[in-house]
Amino acid sequence: MPRSLPHPILTAALVLLGATIGATIGASPVAAQARQANARAEAAKRALIADVDARAKLTQEINDQIFSYGELGFQEVETSRYLVAILRREGFTVEEGYAGIPTAWVATWGSGKPVIALGSDIDAIPQASQMPGLACRTPMVPGAPGHGEGHNSGQAVVVTAALAVKKLMTEQGLPGTIKIWPGVAEEQLGTKAFFTAAGLFKDVDVSFFTHVYDRFSTPWGAPNEYSGLVSLLYSFEGTTAHGAGAPWRGRSALDAVELMNAGWNFRREHLRTETRSHYVIRDGGDQPNVVPATASVWYFLRELDAPRIRGMWAVADSVAQGAAMMTGTRLSSVRVLGAAWPPHFNKPVAEALAANIGRVGMPRWSPDDVRFAKAIQKEMGQPETGLDTTTFGLEHPPANEADRKGGGSDDIGDVSWAVPTVQLFYPSNVPGTPGHNWADAIAMATPIAHKGATAGAKALALTMYDVLTTPKLVADAWDYYRTVQTKDIKYESFVRPQDRPATDLNANILARYREQMRPYYYDASRFRTYLDQLGVSYPSMRAADGSCGVRAVP
Repeated sequence: MPRSLPHPILTAALVLLGATIGATIGASPVAAQARQANARAEAAKRALIADVDARAKLTQEINDQIFSYGELGFQEVETSRYLVAILRREGFTVEEGYAGIPTAWVATWGSGKPVIALGSDIDAIPQASQMPGLACRTPMVPGAPGHGEGHNSGQAVVVTAALAVKKLMTEQGLPGTIKIWPGVAEEQLGTKAFFTAAGLFKDVDVSFFTHVYDRFSTPWGAPNEYSGLVSLLYSFEGTTAHGAGAPWRGRSALDAVELMNAGWNFRREHLRTETRSHYVIRDGGDQPNVVPATASVWYFLRELDAPRIRGMWAVADSVAQGAAMMTGTRLSSVRVLGAAWPPHFNKPVAEALAANIGRVGMPRWSPDDVRFAKAIQKEMGQPETGLDTTTFGLEHPPANEADRKGGGSDDIGDVSWAVPTVQLFYPSNVPGTPGHNWADAIAMATPIAHKGATAGAKALALTMYDVLTTPKLVADAWDYYRTVQTKDIKYESFVRPQDRPATDLNANILARYREQMRPYYYDASRFRTYLDQLGVSYPSMRAADGSCGVRAVP
């Protein structure tokens, strides 16, 4: 090879080096832009976290205020008035009485796309009145309702996150719209199907829903622990007569209710193990010496998918008709009081949310927090494990349909079929409580609830920012919704055109207890926390003699 020619290997190396340098030079503006965008996003997320921390007092006040109201579904009058006032003060436009429901509202701020919906439930549980911060049974008002599900904390998460994001949007000139709505009467599964039918989510791009838990996580797909549900009131009409003088002239509607319940209980043996059903008698007559002319029974029918729920409904209808025939009465109506489609949560947005949950991490629990949690667990006869210290992150659905067993229901399922939706579980309660119980209220106005709500608000705010600034995330969410979630399933609400929200539910209970509960409403202008107002030292547990040591006083 002549010396005047470069060596072939050297030539190749120089060509490769030149190409690499050229590519690097050519790509550098793009890479620089990407670095700048990442730096802006990182700075924005740090600002959001700092802002949520700065609003911790507001988060605590909202949490404690709603706890103190303890209002049951459809009767959340004080709760809604309080939240609407805050949101209007912060510049939101609020439409009240949404979908014909007096305590429902929709608060809107901003303009343009993307539209982000934020929701969380606000109703309480019957007979769950409980002194917070005291790890033993002490009702504030015996027999009264209370937040034995922890729904008092969700709007604290939502409002805090929304205000932090709103501030950042204003500073950076980001387009987008925030909609906040309350889960009215979730315990009756009473409103979200009506919200969906009324078009609340028709222009929404991504929907976030928050719910209290003892861990920090988000599910996607069809979670194992959820069942769908239809809530039905079966009403019968008979004929009155003197219960002793001429009972043969009467036809007892109560007999029809009791025979329906007996027939349904026999039919349970021949239903799938995944079914769940429960009932209460709402009207059993007036007095024993009058044959009841009216009676009604309220059923919850749960299954894993909509066709099977409709199948259970048909079976229940046939049992009710048979009971009417056996008693010579009439099945006068079958009223849908509520409904919940089995939910399906959006995978791309859940993955983004899970990443932000990991970034935020679990709250820093104090020794008092852990000691208090263990006291509650001991009181409930559960392992004294304390509080979780690591996030759970992304909860994966079962590997196949056969592994799904079902459980509770939430009408967020109806929302999830209207728009890409994710559910944020934030750690504001204690592991080992039974749910729907006074024990679930113990921690819900304590530092455990406050810290968990602040952590949840951070994760929510960060993911809202991702939606606002990442068009691909929104596109991916809708692609999953269209090509995976709704590919083979079409949503059709269990609520029929003739059905109306059951806004009369729980009115009699609140009429009985509200004035007794009113002296216990939290006054944030006078007391730093609700525990301060109640005179509860945190944490408080049983005294050495086994007594519950603190007396409930307004």
